[in-house]
Amino acid sequence: MTVKALSDALSLTVFTLPDPDRAVSGGYSGDLLSWVMGRAGENHAWLTIMSNQNVAAVALMADLACVILTEGVTPDEDLLRRAGEQMINLLGTASPTFEAALALGEQLK
Repeated sequence: MTVKALSDALSLTVFTLPDPDRAVSGGYSGDLLSWVMGRAGENHAWLTIMSNQNVAAVALMADLACVILTEGVTPDEDLLRRAGEQMINLLGTASPTFEAALALGEQLK
């Protein structure tokens, strides 16, 4: 499934979508950046409530397909700028993280 298809299927808010055709092969949910770097898989969608510029750095280093901000969180200005500069797909949902993870799992079956 592509990031664009996932975004459409889950009615996600698009903050940045520079690589809509990137494949999503799994997901990871977490807010401790060092854990995400060490545990999220390449091409995974990362669900988080973190919204600062460090999110873009972690997404880039972990080679993630996209970041999905949950719980209605919106990116701060620095994250939005960095995501755009670093070609990070940054999406959002008002859904709680648990529900977003369930929905992501259903789409990736």
